[in-house]
Amino acid sequence: MITLNPEVHEALQNGQPVVALESTIISHGMPYPQNVQTAREVEAIIRDQGAIPATIAILNGDIKVGLSDEELELLGSSKDVMKVSIRDLPFVTAMKRHGATTVASTMRIAHQAGIRVFVTGGLGGVHRGAETTFDVSADLTEFTLSDVTVISAGVKSILDIGLTLEKLETLGVPVIGYGTSDFPAFYSRISGFKVPLQLDSPSDIANVMKHKWDLGLTGGISVANPIPLEDEIPASRIDPHIEQALSEAAEKGIKGKDVTPFLLAKISEITSGQSLKSNIALVKNNALLGAQIAVAYAKLH
Repeated sequence: MITLNPEVHEALQNGQPVVALESTIISHGMPYPQNVQTAREVEAIIRDQGAIPATIAILNGDIKVGLSDEELELLGSSKDVMKVSIRDLPFVTAMKRHGATTVASTMRIAHQAGIRVFVTGGLGGVHRGAETTFDVSADLTEFTLSDVTVISAGVKSILDIGLTLEKLETLGVPVIGYGTSDFPAFYSRISGFKVPLQLDSPSDIANVMKHKWDLGLTGGISVANPIPLEDEIPASRIDPHIEQALSEAAEKGIKGKDVTPFLLAKISEITSGQSLKSNIALVKNNALLGAQIAVAYAKLH
Protein backbone atom coordinates (compact mmCIF):
# COMPACT_ATOMS: atom_id res chain seq x y z
CA MET A 1 0.00 0.00 0.00
CA ILE A 2 3.07 2.26 -0.02
CA THR A 3 4.10 3.82 -3.34
CA LEU A 4 7.75 4.77 -3.61
CA ASN A 5 8.71 7.58 -5.95
CA PRO A 6 10.98 5.99 -8.64
CA GLU A 7 13.95 8.11 -7.53
CA VAL A 8 13.47 7.08 -3.89
CA HIS A 9 13.01 3.41 -4.85
CA GLU A 10 16.21 3.40 -6.89
CA ALA A 11 18.16 5.12 -4.09
CA LEU A 12 17.01 2.58 -1.51
CA GLN A 13 17.79 -0.32 -3.83
CA ASN A 14 21.31 1.02 -4.35
CA GLY A 15 21.99 1.82 -0.70
CA GLN A 16 22.08 5.57 -1.30
CA PRO A 17 21.22 7.98 1.54
CA VAL A 18 17.53 8.92 1.76
CA VAL A 19 15.93 11.43 4.14
CA ALA A 20 12.23 11.24 5.00
CA LEU A 21 10.23 14.44 5.47
CA GLU A 22 6.80 14.85 7.04
CA SER A 23 3.94 16.70 5.37
CA THR A 24 1.94 18.10 8.31
CA ILE A 25 4.40 20.97 8.46
CA ILE A 26 3.36 21.77 4.88
CA SER A 27 -0.40 21.45 5.23
CA HIS A 28 -0.92 22.50 8.85
CA GLY A 29 2.28 24.12 10.07
CA MET A 30 2.76 27.05 7.70
CA PRO A 31 0.58 29.28 5.50
CA TYR A 32 0.49 29.01 1.72
CA PRO A 33 2.66 29.75 -0.29
CA GLN A 34 5.51 29.79 2.26
CA ASN A 35 4.78 26.14 3.04
CA VAL A 36 5.37 24.91 -0.52
CA GLN A 37 8.37 27.18 -1.02
CA THR A 38 9.92 25.92 2.22
CA ALA A 39 9.26 22.29 1.28
CA ARG A 40 11.07 22.78 -2.04
CA GLU A 41 13.99 24.57 -0.40
CA VAL A 42 14.32 21.85 2.25
CA GLU A 43 14.42 19.16 -0.44
CA ALA A 44 17.10 21.17 -2.29
CA ILE A 45 19.24 21.35 0.88
CA ILE A 46 19.09 17.57 1.22
CA ARG A 47 20.06 17.07 -2.42
CA ASP A 48 22.98 19.48 -2.07
CA GLN A 49 24.40 17.22 0.67
CA GLY A 50 24.23 14.16 -1.56
CA ALA A 51 21.03 12.56 -0.23
CA ILE A 52 17.59 11.97 -1.74
CA PRO A 53 14.56 13.68 -0.12
CA ALA A 54 11.41 11.63 0.42
CA THR A 55 8.45 13.74 1.52
CA ILE A 56 5.70 11.45 2.81
CA ALA A 57 1.97 12.10 2.42
CA ILE A 58 -1.32 10.42 1.46
CA LEU A 59 -2.99 11.49 -1.77
CA ASN A 60 -6.37 10.04 -2.74
CA GLY A 61 -5.78 7.28 -0.20
CA ASP A 62 -2.38 6.28 -1.58
CA ILE A 63 0.62 6.47 0.74
CA LYS A 64 3.34 8.30 -1.16
CA VAL A 65 7.03 8.23 -0.27
CA GLY A 66 8.57 10.99 -2.35
CA LEU A 67 6.39 13.63 -3.97
CA SER A 68 6.51 15.36 -7.34
CA ASP A 69 6.53 19.15 -7.57
CA GLU A 70 2.84 19.07 -8.53
CA GLU A 71 1.98 16.85 -5.56
CA LEU A 72 3.79 19.24 -3.19
CA GLU A 73 1.74 22.10 -4.59
CA LEU A 74 -1.49 20.14 -4.14
CA LEU A 75 -0.60 19.27 -0.57
CA GLY A 76 0.27 22.84 0.34
CA SER A 77 -2.68 24.59 -1.30
CA SER A 78 -5.60 22.17 -0.75
CA LYS A 79 -8.06 22.87 2.06
CA ASP A 80 -9.23 19.26 2.48
CA VAL A 81 -5.97 17.69 3.69
CA MET A 82 -6.47 15.78 6.94
CA LYS A 83 -3.81 15.75 9.67
CA VAL A 84 -2.91 12.06 9.91
CA SER A 85 -1.34 10.32 12.88
CA ILE A 86 -1.03 6.55 13.29
CA ARG A 87 -4.66 6.03 14.31
CA ASP A 88 -5.90 7.89 11.22
CA LEU A 89 -3.95 5.96 8.57
CA PRO A 90 -6.53 3.21 7.90
CA PHE A 91 -9.38 5.74 7.69
CA VAL A 92 -7.61 8.08 5.27
CA THR A 93 -6.44 5.27 3.00
CA ALA A 94 -9.81 3.47 3.01
CA MET A 95 -11.78 6.67 2.35
CA LYS A 96 -9.36 7.76 -0.43
CA ARG A 97 -8.66 11.06 1.30
CA HIS A 98 -5.71 13.45 1.18
CA GLY A 99 -3.61 13.32 4.34
CA ALA A 100 -0.58 15.07 5.78
CA THR A 101 1.51 12.81 7.99
CA THR A 102 2.59 13.75 11.52
CA VAL A 103 5.90 12.76 13.10
CA ALA A 104 4.45 9.44 14.32
CA SER A 105 2.91 8.34 11.02
CA THR A 106 5.91 9.56 9.02
CA MET A 107 8.20 7.51 11.25
CA ARG A 108 6.11 4.39 10.73
CA ILE A 109 5.93 4.78 6.96
CA ALA A 110 9.65 5.60 6.71
CA HIS A 111 10.44 2.50 8.77
CA GLN A 112 8.30 0.32 6.53
CA ALA A 113 9.96 1.81 3.44
CA GLY A 114 13.44 1.18 4.82
CA ILE A 115 14.37 4.84 5.40
CA ARG A 116 16.41 5.34 8.57
CA VAL A 117 16.68 9.16 8.80
CA PHE A 118 13.78 11.57 9.16
CA VAL A 119 13.83 15.36 9.47
CA THR A 120 11.11 17.43 11.11
CA GLY A 121 10.74 20.77 12.89
CA GLY A 122 9.84 19.86 16.46
CA LEU A 123 8.65 16.70 18.18
CA GLY A 124 5.30 16.28 19.83
CA GLY A 125 5.31 15.25 23.45
CA VAL A 126 3.62 15.65 26.79
CA HIS A 127 1.31 18.68 26.71
CA ARG A 128 1.11 21.13 29.58
CA GLY A 129 -1.65 20.02 31.93
CA ALA A 130 -1.36 16.39 30.80
CA GLU A 131 -1.83 15.27 34.40
CA THR A 132 -5.52 16.08 33.92
CA THR A 133 -5.99 15.92 30.13
CA PHE A 134 -3.72 12.88 29.46
CA ASP A 135 -2.70 14.66 26.24
CA VAL A 136 0.51 12.91 25.19
CA SER A 137 1.56 12.78 21.55
CA ALA A 138 1.79 9.46 19.71
CA ASP A 139 5.19 10.70 18.50
CA LEU A 140 6.74 9.47 21.75
CA THR A 141 5.42 5.91 21.69
CA GLU A 142 6.31 5.61 18.02
CA PHE A 143 9.96 5.85 19.02
CA THR A 144 9.58 2.39 20.57
CA LEU A 145 8.29 0.87 17.31
CA SER A 146 10.09 2.44 14.34
CA ASP A 147 13.82 2.16 13.63
CA VAL A 148 14.25 5.76 12.53
CA THR A 149 16.53 8.57 13.67
CA VAL A 150 14.55 11.80 13.98
CA ILE A 151 16.30 15.15 13.70
CA SER A 152 14.36 17.99 15.31
CA ALA A 153 14.93 21.30 17.09
CA GLY A 154 13.87 19.56 20.30
CA VAL A 155 10.21 19.47 21.22
CA LYS A 156 7.76 22.24 20.51
CA SER A 157 7.97 25.06 23.08
CA ILE A 158 4.23 24.76 23.77
CA LEU A 159 4.80 21.40 25.52
CA ASP A 160 5.91 20.35 28.99
CA ILE A 161 9.54 19.72 28.10
CA GLY A 162 10.57 18.19 31.42
CA LEU A 163 7.80 15.60 31.37
CA THR A 164 8.49 14.86 27.70
CA LEU A 165 12.13 14.07 28.45
CA GLU A 166 11.05 11.88 31.38
CA LYS A 167 8.68 9.97 29.11
CA LEU A 168 11.40 9.44 26.49
CA GLU A 169 13.69 8.08 29.21
CA THR A 170 10.98 5.68 30.38
CA LEU A 171 10.53 4.46 26.81
CA GLY A 172 14.28 3.87 26.44
CA VAL A 173 14.76 6.40 23.65
CA PRO A 174 18.30 7.75 23.17
CA VAL A 175 18.12 11.57 23.14
CA ILE A 176 21.25 13.11 21.63
CA GLY A 177 22.07 16.81 21.64
CA TYR A 178 23.97 17.76 18.50
CA GLY A 179 26.83 20.01 19.57
CA THR A 180 25.00 21.02 22.74
CA SER A 181 24.54 19.90 26.33
CA ASP A 182 21.34 21.94 26.61
CA PHE A 183 18.11 20.52 25.25
CA PRO A 184 16.70 22.95 22.66
CA ALA A 185 13.10 24.16 22.74
CA PHE A 186 12.13 24.76 19.10
CA TYR A 187 12.32 28.57 18.82
CA SER A 188 14.92 28.72 21.62
CA ARG A 189 18.34 27.10 21.83
CA ILE A 190 18.06 26.43 25.56
CA SER A 191 15.10 24.98 27.47
CA GLY A 192 16.64 24.79 30.92
CA PHE A 193 16.96 20.99 30.66
CA LYS A 194 20.11 19.04 29.87
CA VAL A 195 20.36 16.45 27.11
CA PRO A 196 21.18 12.93 28.33
CA LEU A 197 23.79 12.47 25.58
CA GLN A 198 25.87 14.77 23.37
CA LEU A 199 27.59 14.11 20.05
CA ASP A 200 29.32 16.62 17.81
CA SER A 201 29.55 14.97 14.40
CA PRO A 202 27.12 13.32 11.94
CA SER A 203 29.45 10.31 11.66
CA ASP A 204 29.29 9.69 15.43
CA ILE A 205 25.48 9.80 15.30
CA ALA A 206 25.48 7.39 12.35
CA ASN A 207 27.72 5.04 14.32
CA VAL A 208 25.32 5.08 17.29
CA MET A 209 22.46 4.26 14.90
CA LYS A 210 24.32 1.24 13.56
CA HIS A 211 25.27 -0.02 17.01
CA LYS A 212 21.74 0.41 18.38
CA TRP A 213 20.13 -1.66 15.66
CA ASP A 214 23.01 -4.17 15.45
CA LEU A 215 22.40 -4.82 19.15
CA GLY A 216 18.81 -5.71 18.35
CA LEU A 217 17.47 -2.64 20.16
CA THR A 218 14.38 -1.74 18.20
CA GLY A 219 13.03 1.79 18.02
CA GLY A 220 14.19 5.24 17.11
CA ILE A 221 16.72 7.85 18.17
CA SER A 222 15.98 11.50 18.86
CA VAL A 223 18.63 14.00 17.71
CA ALA A 224 18.04 17.49 19.14
CA ASN A 225 19.58 20.14 16.88
CA PRO A 226 19.41 23.73 18.21
CA ILE A 227 18.01 26.46 15.99
CA PRO A 228 20.80 28.68 14.53
CA LEU A 229 21.75 31.48 16.91
CA GLU A 230 20.81 34.23 14.47
CA ASP A 231 17.27 32.82 14.10
CA GLU A 232 16.58 32.12 17.76
CA ILE A 233 13.76 33.66 19.77
CA PRO A 234 14.99 33.37 23.39
CA ALA A 235 12.66 31.68 25.85
CA SER A 236 12.30 34.90 27.85
CA ARG A 237 10.70 36.54 24.80
CA ILE A 238 8.67 33.68 23.34
CA ASP A 239 7.28 32.14 26.56
CA PRO A 240 4.79 34.97 27.31
CA HIS A 241 3.44 34.65 23.76
CA ILE A 242 3.07 30.89 24.21
CA GLU A 243 1.16 31.41 27.45
CA GLN A 244 -1.14 33.88 25.71
CA ALA A 245 -1.80 31.47 22.84
CA LEU A 246 -2.42 28.57 25.25
CA SER A 247 -4.94 30.64 27.20
CA GLU A 248 -6.80 31.54 24.03
CA ALA A 249 -6.86 27.90 22.90
CA ALA A 250 -8.36 26.90 26.25
CA GLU A 251 -10.97 29.66 26.06
CA LYS A 252 -12.02 28.51 22.58
CA GLY A 253 -12.13 24.84 23.58
CA ILE A 254 -9.50 23.82 21.05
CA LYS A 255 -8.23 20.31 21.85
CA GLY A 256 -6.38 17.32 20.47
CA LYS A 257 -4.66 17.50 17.12
CA ASP A 258 -6.11 20.96 16.44
CA VAL A 259 -4.08 22.51 19.26
CA THR A 260 -0.65 22.64 17.62
CA PRO A 261 -1.73 24.22 14.28
CA PHE A 262 -3.77 26.81 16.20
CA LEU A 263 -0.90 27.67 18.54
CA LEU A 264 1.68 27.95 15.75
CA ALA A 265 -0.60 30.26 13.77
CA LYS A 266 -1.48 32.34 16.83
CA ILE A 267 2.14 32.74 17.93
CA SER A 268 3.08 33.80 14.40
CA GLU A 269 0.33 36.41 14.54
CA ILE A 270 1.43 37.69 17.95
CA THR A 271 5.10 37.91 16.89
CA SER A 272 4.26 39.57 13.56
CA GLY A 273 5.64 36.61 11.64
CA GLN A 274 8.95 36.31 13.47
CA SER A 275 8.09 32.85 14.80
CA LEU A 276 7.30 31.65 11.27
CA LYS A 277 10.71 32.83 10.08
CA SER A 278 12.34 30.97 12.96
CA ASN A 279 10.29 27.86 12.17
CA ILE A 280 11.47 27.89 8.55
CA ALA A 281 15.09 28.44 9.60
CA LEU A 282 15.14 25.55 12.07
CA VAL A 283 13.59 23.13 9.58
CA LYS A 284 16.28 23.99 7.02
CA ASN A 285 18.97 23.60 9.67
CA ASN A 286 17.58 20.17 10.58
CA ALA A 287 17.50 19.16 6.91
CA LEU A 288 21.19 19.99 6.56
CA LEU A 289 22.14 17.85 9.56
CA GLY A 290 19.75 15.06 8.62
CA ALA A 291 21.24 14.75 5.15
CA GLN A 292 24.76 14.66 6.59
CA ILE A 293 23.74 11.89 9.02
CA ALA A 294 22.06 9.92 6.22
CA VAL A 295 25.21 10.17 4.07
CA ALA A 296 27.40 9.06 6.99
CA TYR A 297 25.08 6.15 7.79
CA ALA A 298 25.02 4.98 4.16
CA LYS A 299 28.82 4.80 4.20
CA LEU A 300 28.67 2.36 7.10
CA HIS A 301 26.74 -0.05 4.87
